[in-house]
Amino acid sequence: MPQRLVLGFLAAALVGAGVGGQQQAVPPDQNRNRAERVEWFRDLGFGLFIHWSVDSQIGSVISHSLAGADAAYRQRFFEVLPRSFNPDRFRPRSWAALARLAGMRYVVFTAKHHSGFAMFDTKTTRFGIMSTPYGKDITAEVVEAFRAEGLAIGFYFSPDDFHYLHTTGKVIDRAPRPGVTPQEDAGLMDLDRAQLRELLTGYGPVDIMFLDGPAEGLRDVCWDMQPDVVITRGAMDTPEQRIPGVAIDRAWEACITMGTQWQYKPTHETYKSGTQLIEMLIETRAKGGNLLLNVGPKPDGELPVEQEERLREIALWNFAFGESIVEVRPWIVTNEGDVWFTKKKNEDTVYAFLTKVGTWTLGESRTITLQSVRATPRTRVTIPGQTGEVLEYRPDVDPRPRVRQDADGLHITVTMAQRLYNDRRWPNPVVLKITGAEAGLRPPGIDTVSGDRAAGAPRATLVGRLAHLGEAASVEVGFQYRRRRRTEELYGADAPWREGNLERRTTPGEFRAVIEGLEPGDQYEFRAVAKHPLLTVYGEERPVGGR
Repeated sequence: MPQRLVLGFLAAALVGAGVGGQQQAVPPDQNRNRAERVEWFRDLGFGLFIHWSVDSQIGSVISHSLAGADAAYRQRFFEVLPRSFNPDRFRPRSWAALARLAGMRYVVFTAKHHSGFAMFDTKTTRFGIMSTPYGKDITAEVVEAFRAEGLAIGFYFSPDDFHYLHTTGKVIDRAPRPGVTPQEDAGLMDLDRAQLRELLTGYGPVDIMFLDGPAEGLRDVCWDMQPDVVITRGAMDTPEQRIPGVAIDRAWEACITMGTQWQYKPTHETYKSGTQLIEMLIETRAKGGNLLLNVGPKPDGELPVEQEERLREIALWNFAFGESIVEVRPWIVTNEGDVWFTKKKNEDTVYAFLTKVGTWTLGESRTITLQSVRATPRTRVTIPGQTGEVLEYRPDVDPRPRVRQDADGLHITVTMAQRLYNDRRWPNPVVLKITGAEAGLRPPGIDTVSGDRAAGAPRATLVGRLAHLGEAASVEVGFQYRRRRRTEELYGADAPWREGNLERRTTPGEFRAVIEGLEPGDQYEFRAVAKHPLLTVYGEERPVGGR
């Protein structure tokens, strides 16, 4: 019998939970992102995030060191740092060319972060790039370079502005502190709107805006000026430093750092491996999202060598397998164990990503068995980037893929027949392209509906819905829950899921459960779960609401 599968499933909920760094999608009646432009954005799949500002010179967290800083520190930040910011090794065309090789199809550049330092030519403040020794519009140079390489253009913009708070005598902080947001300060709102108008009139068509803070009153400025702009943060789910646990059937974007910091960190940094980053890209695309992968240039304008190395590792993977992440949508399941899936939009082509491969030696054959994919008379299996007909120096070996369909699943044997590294060892995921594919099973349909908890209560009532049983006569349903990370815990690990009691159901319908032992000061999230003989599926993660 085939092994049990553990996978995510497309949930039907419309609005996701906000987590530290993630803002909820706005209600549909307030969201003016055009449907066709959102589809275009979903097709892109992979983007480059660039965090760069005046404080890259000291290698600190971008902007946030100003919160709680004393007067002397603020004076040095606002008056001294701009005098020495001169990125004389800034070559944006090299950034753009590398991003394109890595498979990135859009860029999001920090036009203004929370400090208020403008990386563009603005008439609204002297605290910006034009008042530095560099004295040129860096944003314009980034736009020109990336547009020349065919990448879509996006701007990061912070509605918060610590320089404005400083000059108006207010405490430097972010919400939830009262009085620091543009919605509470007419002068800050006017400043933000004026700066957005400059960005949306001075650089040609802007494809994407990332509004990292309270966006009410600012989103509409963007849509009014450029109706085709896609607002990501501020209008859709943008989980930060995490990938949702299940597929989400709408546009979303995960923004993730290579190391622990967004801006350049010269020492005490720990980087994810290239393999980890490729696997994160695969998981994000399998779950229907875009990955916005961050780099933090050095103050002289060069990329740190560790970041360039990882982009080039991704570039090689993309050069061979990149078609598998462009214009794709989730398959009927996200994964079967370490095998992840995407499906080409509007086609019967499925991509299977073989992750956790260890070392795959040139000429080595491996066999996998899939239950979620069934072969048809039209089915053909290939590894993108190679013909499957030649194994270098070994004309006696037939490396063509072999496919067999039986009652236990789709059995595929493939040979790594393209030398990508000198030592003939390949450590990264391998992709199978399966054309003429059809679904091999129908998973149960499960929705996470609601969670209700009185303020500080040790218990909560959770509600889920079994939409259908798939092909099973009965399934077990229930819930998993865990404590949610706070904003200040953004860089820590998620708590493990805890599972409540399961009940067996033979018909669709709503179900509920009461969970006990919740800590009064903590917030929780939960998801519905359905287990049938071959697989486990989950509903979308939701917060346990309070009252």
